[in-house]
Amino acid sequence: MRLQVDEQADALYFHLGDSPVVHSVEAAPDVVLDFNEADEVVGIEMLRLSARSCGVDLSAVHFEKQ
Repeated sequence: MRLQVDEQADALYFHLGDSPVVHSVEAAPDVVLDFNEADEVVGIEMLRLSARSCGVDLSAVHFEKQ
């Protein structure tokens, strides 16, 4: 799994796998799910990230594992 922040595009992308994306669906406003050939979610994109993050410094993303 990889997390990518694109400050210019104001977007956050979760790479959940390495399969090629064959189609995408807007699951909610500014949230796009990417699917592979087996119809599995392989990516999640959140657009307009600055409007969602309430001024959080995105260069200091913290990962937690339970």
